[in-house]
Amino acid sequence: MPVRTALRLVGEWIGRLGRVWVEGQIAELSRRGATVYLTLRDPVAAVSVRVICPRQVFDAAEPAPSDGARVVVWAKPDFNVAKGSFSLSAVELRAVGIGELLARLERLRRSLAAEGLFAAERKRRPPFLPNRVGLICGRDSAAERDVLQNAARRWPSVQFRVEQVAVQGPFAVEEITTALQALDADRSVDVIIIARGGGSIEDLLPFSDEFLVRAVAACRTPVVSAIGHEQDVPLLDLVADVRASTPTDAARRVVPDISEQLALIAQLRTRARRQLAGRIDRESTWLAAIRSRPALASPVAEIDRRHEQVLALTERARRCLAASLDRAAADVAHTRARLIALSPAATLRRGYAIVQHGDATVVRSATEVAAGESLIVRFADDQVSVSVSGSLAIVPEPHVST
Repeated sequence: MPVRTALRLVGEWIGRLGRVWVEGQIAELSRRGATVYLTLRDPVAAVSVRVICPRQVFDAAEPAPSDGARVVVWAKPDFNVAKGSFSLSAVELRAVGIGELLARLERLRRSLAAEGLFAAERKRRPPFLPNRVGLICGRDSAAERDVLQNAARRWPSVQFRVEQVAVQGPFAVEEITTALQALDADRSVDVIIIARGGGSIEDLLPFSDEFLVRAVAACRTPVVSAIGHEQDVPLLDLVADVRASTPTDAARRVVPDISEQLALIAQLRTRARRQLAGRIDRESTWLAAIRSRPALASPVAEIDRRHEQVLALTERARRCLAASLDRAAADVAHTRARLIALSPAATLRRGYAIVQHGDATVVRSATEVAAGESLIVRFADDQVSVSVSGSLAIVPEPHVST
């Protein structure tokens, strides 16, 4: 038969096959638009097959497959007659082994995070220097030795209450939870460390158990998680108040280093001394500047200056008053001289007299005097009474010819 007929018959035969579950390891992965192309390789034999997977089927898989991941594909066999190539058309894609386990843990993590168990605001800070540290670890484990030795090296007087439990296996969750509740009920325990060395994901599964995670969230005592190594992140690390990368790191976070604290105290004392000395120097400089001002450097000088001003003003006032009195005395003397010069007494002293009637009126003319009338003649210093006798002769004023 021709090639086309052979390939058509092969395609018809393959098309009559039903859907099958195929397990393998992703050797190659590429995305082209709405289709994802996978190369699925047998982990034992050197055999591979091409898988054509729609984008929505690929994105629905949890966790998202990547190169090297083991998966199972529910697919329909398909034969391309034109190219003579065989492939699988994927209908569903699931992770297997560790991938499936991680997917369950991821779903649990999302559920607990939605409840707020991993929220940062509910986490508490361990005390600076705990009175007693509770330690949950395996029996005679390296994690216990690391925590105790490093803690004693940092602060020799630190006290521990150690609860040795199973840290893997079917009884691990129950024993860890019981020890956790016992330490939480002990009022002398200020912080609890849950420590375990490294291991596989299956070995660390008890520390991602929902029952244990909720027990840690319900503790009143701060909890420090020190599980595995830095790359290991069980759910206990997310719910604990403090996550330590290793048991040694847990001891460092819980117990302060006495040498570091003494050095810090010395540093703070030095800083405080410098601050105080600087403050005293600034205040001393300010006080010296204030004291150097004239008002404080020589306060008596200002008083003397004011005293001199008072004396000068007093002398000035005295001179002004004396000058005013002198001018007033001169005015009085001048007025008195004028008054004396214009006074009738001065005229009388020159030999004149004033003739007055008995009623003290001045006789201004001889015609005003009657015979026998009594007159008063006033002189400068005294006066005399006279009587008029006979007739009065009128003497005419002298006539001066020009």
